[in-house]
Amino acid sequence: MKTFLALTKRNLKLFFKDKMLFFTSLVTPLILLVLYSTFLAKVFRQSFEAIFPEGAPDKLISAAVSGQSFSSLLAVCCVTVAFCANMLMVADKTNGARGDILISPVKRSTVAAAYFAASFASTLIICFIATGFCLVYVACTGWYMSFADVMLVLLDVVLLSLFGTGLSSVINFFLSSQGQMSAVGTIISAGYGFICGAYMPISFFGKALSNTLAFLPGTYGTSLLRNHTLAGVIAEMESLGYPAEAIKGMRDAVDCNVYFFGHSVPMGVMYGMVVGAVVITVGVFVLLNMFSRKKKR
Repeated sequence: MKTFLALTKRNLKLFFKDKMLFFTSLVTPLILLVLYSTFLAKVFRQSFEAIFPEGAPDKLISAAVSGQSFSSLLAVCCVTVAFCANMLMVADKTNGARGDILISPVKRSTVAAAYFAASFASTLIICFIATGFCLVYVACTGWYMSFADVMLVLLDVVLLSLFGTGLSSVINFFLSSQGQMSAVGTIISAGYGFICGAYMPISFFGKALSNTLAFLPGTYGTSLLRNHTLAGVIAEMESLGYPAEAIKGMRDAVDCNVYFFGHSVPMGVMYGMVVGAVVITVGVFVLLNMFSRKKKR
């Protein structure tokens, strides 16, 4: 345990000591927040104005826009930041530090667990900071969230950060150069937001693509965040007496409701999909390290 804690502390120090890496990981959510609050917010507002009944309060529409932006940003950052935080595992391979560590009487499983723990902690710190900025943004535009909603959002961030760390650990396990690391980071940053429904709701896609994306855990992570950031807005719509059809139309449009081949997916199943993805990715990472150890022997 002492060795594990020492290696985890070492990895955390190296991550935060690398000012460029830390700054890149931290500034990405802030840049996305600026983009969402300026350019994409106008697009979101036009969509909500078409969905909401005529005469809907401007504050309610603004809250819906900020809630969608909030959830989209976190859905992307929990995974992309994890890849940045996990770059240390690849960097140690390229500079020979990993080889030096493995020469010492330290178990490979301990080294791998320390990389995972440090990456998860770094991702969680940055994503919690991003969550704080997003909550301030929501408060400035229109606050309808309850304390329970905020706590559930934080739970979603923890689960998605675990998923992002597990996924990045599996992919980065096969990388051995800075060029590969940069290429993978670019692909993930550019593509993940689309396939998880953060940049554009899955309801806007064709039926075939929507059914395909329904197999991916990121889809359900985004939907969980949507449900919790927009729960207050939906509750306000119900209290104002808006028709059930209008409320369902909004939930469908922003992916609060996710359909698997035409069947609505309950939130309990969404949590099960994300937790299952975490278990699978972590399990694969463990098996990869076990196989690598046997191969070395």
